[in-house]
Amino acid sequence: MKIKFLLAALLCSVIGFSQSVNDYKAVIVPLKYDFLKTDNQYRLATLSKSNLLKAGFQAYYTNEQLPESLIDRCELLYIDVKKDNGFLVTKLFVELKDCFGKVIYTSEIGKSKEKDYDVAYRESLEGAFKSIYDLHYAYSGKTPARETRAVVTSAAAAAVAMPVKAAVTQTAVSTPVADVSDPNLLYAQPTENGYQLIDKTPKVVMKLLKTSRPDSFIAIKDGVQGTLNAKDNQWFFEYYQNDKMVSEKVSVKF
Repeated sequence: MKIKFLLAALLCSVIGFSQSVNDYKAVIVPLKYDFLKTDNQYRLATLSKSNLLKAGFQAYYTNEQLPESLIDRCELLYIDVKKDNGFLVTKLFVELKDCFGKVIYTSEIGKSKEKDYDVAYRESLEGAFKSIYDLHYAYSGKTPARETRAVVTSAAAAAVAMPVKAAVTQTAVSTPVADVSDPNLLYAQPTENGYQLIDKTPKVVMKLLKTSRPDSFIAIKDGVQGTLNAKDNQWFFEYYQNDKMVSEKVSVKF
């Protein structure tokens, strides 16, 4: 029990360790936010990117080809625009998240009383971006995602190494190590129920749904449903085709 409390305290202390928007190279902009019905509705994707550029960030749509210098997805931020409920008032705010879906920065709420949605969303988004402009973004050259993972790993190892009177033995599941030199490497982006795997274009190649096991996911690729399983330090997409099981090796970086 003491290990759990100590580990939780250590993890909480490092979650925000040295994480700043200045430690990320660029921002990825989705074409559609959750409260919208179609891509770039009310030009919110276009407005998001243009405001990011004005704020000093590099910004790319999710369907844009990224330069080689931005191949590591954990060196990027991912913008999300949220709509807040308001009576006769449109309210929007911006979240900037890391590759694990953790919110690094939340803007102030932008508001508009305009009835025309095109005008209201534009005014609200520009209002939200005022606090982002005030950040005076400038890339620091750091890679906080890697640093944080290293600190978390060290903290966990230190906590486990501490002597205790009694300990419960649990079976550890080793996650396959990604080969970053693999040209077909896919990058895992967190979703509400699991992950989506994207290639370097970036394009969504596969969707994963969590199961009770950390080494197995329900997987969907090109309309085919199967499972993604960890075996022999590798990931395999397995599914049935013509009553025969097919197993495809997949290189994934979580």
